[in-house]
Amino acid sequence: MDSTTDSVSLAPFRLTDRAAERIAEIVSAQGGDAALRVEVLAGGCSGFQYRFDLDRTQAEDDLVIEHNGARVFIDPASLDLLAGAELDYADALMGSHFAVRNPNASSSCGCGTSFAVA
Repeated sequence: MDSTTDSVSLAPFRLTDRAAERIAEIVSAQGGDAALRVEVLAGGCSGFQYRFDLDRTQAEDDLVIEHNGARVFIDPASLDLLAGAELDYADALMGSHFAVRNPNASSSCGCGTSFAVA
């Protein structure tokens, strides 16, 4: 059974409006009917790294976050390291990217995709 939440409520993982808008744009450009899968994998310069992929298949145990027309899938193992985190989309001079604000990260790398936990 899937679990669905919205960023307005107290959620284990939240999307900002900017992130939701960008996810919806990317999915629409790819033909629709997909979600952004957010995963935490071992690796990177700080011990863990984020991975973002479009995915059309929801696993039975995925947490599904829906906000402003965007969907995100998160597997339970990744959710343990993403509890209370927020996904934003930054449009900066050095490039545009998704950024995770993760209260579980004790440190992060300058690359923005790698982090460590205490």
